[in-house]
Amino acid sequence: MAGEEIVVIPGDGIGTEVVPAARRVLDHVGEFEFVEADAGDAVAEETGEALPAETYDRVASADATLFGAAGETAADVILPLREAVDSFVNVRPARAYPGVDAVRPETDLVFLRENTEGVYSGHEDRLSEDLSTLTRVVTTSASERLAEFACEFVAERGTGGFHVAHKANVMRETDGRFRDAVVGVADERGVAAEEVLMDAFATKVCLDPAQFDVVVCPNLAGDVLSDLAAGLVGGLGLLPSANVGPDRGVFEPVHGTAPDIAGEGVANPAATILSAAMLLESLGYDAAGESVREAVEVVLSEGPRTPDLGGDAGTDEVTDAVLARL
Repeated sequence: MAGEEIVVIPGDGIGTEVVPAARRVLDHVGEFEFVEADAGDAVAEETGEALPAETYDRVASADATLFGAAGETAADVILPLREAVDSFVNVRPARAYPGVDAVRPETDLVFLRENTEGVYSGHEDRLSEDLSTLTRVVTTSASERLAEFACEFVAERGTGGFHVAHKANVMRETDGRFRDAVVGVADERGVAAEEVLMDAFATKVCLDPAQFDVVVCPNLAGDVLSDLAAGLVGGLGLLPSANVGPDRGVFEPVHGTAPDIAGEGVANPAATILSAAMLLESLGYDAAGESVREAVEVVLSEGPRTPDLGGDAGTDEVTDAVLARL
C-alpha cells in the first residue's frame, strides 16, 4: 500500500469514538497518510460553518474519506461531501451477521442508490401560506451512469443481474425515465434487470429477502428501502456504506451520532470498521478489505460484544479483538 491520503472526519457524537477505532484498523493493514478534518455540529457552533471550505477541499482531492456522523447539521455536511467526490451512487449493503439477532437472518442485499438527484435535488418552494412544492429531477445521463456501475458491480459480485425498483406506474415521466435508462443499459450490457415496484418490494423483501440480491433504486426509494432492509438484519448499527465517485469516495456508517451513548466508550465500531473495509476495496486492496470484514464477522460471532449486542465490552475492547483477529 503506497501511502494514499485518507481524510478522517469524526464529526459528532459517537463518530469521535468509532472513526478512531476504524483508523486503528486501517493503520494495522497498510501505510496511509491520514489527514484530520472537521465537520458537523461542533464546528458549526464554533465557526458558523458545518462543513468548512478547507474540509471540502481536502475531501475533493484525497484518495478516500472516512466519515463518522453529524447531528443536526447532517444535511449540511454529507450532501456537500458527496458533491465533493462527485458521488453518483450510494452503496448500502444490508446483511445479517453471525451472532447478531436478525428478523430475517437469510438477508444479504446490496442497494445501489442514485446519489445526485430525485427529490433530494433541493428544489423546494413555499409559494403561499397554504402551498409548498418540490421539484423532482431525473436525468437519463445520471440514471445511465448508475446503471453502468450496477452492471460492473454484479459482474464482480458474480450474480446474473439486479432488480430495479421504481414507481413508474405512477411517476411516469420521472421514474419512467429512470427505469427506461437503467433497463436500457442493462440490455446493452447483457445483464438481467428485473423490474419491481418499490411498494411491492417493501412487502416482498420482508416476506422473502432471499429472492433479492442487488437492488438499483432512485434516490429517495434507495434511502427508504435500505433502511427497511436494515430492520431485517438487526438495525442500522452494523451497516456500512460508500458514497462512490469516479475517482474517490466517502465511506461512513449509517447509524448516526447516537447521542444517548456518546462519550461513554461503548459505541459499537463494527459499522465504521466495515466501512473502512469498503474503503480499502475502493483503493484496490480487495484482500485487505476482505480480511477486515472477516475479522469483524468473527468478533461479532464470538465476542467480545458491545452493550447494543447484549455484551459489556467497550469500543476499544472490540477494536482490540478485531486487530487480534487480523
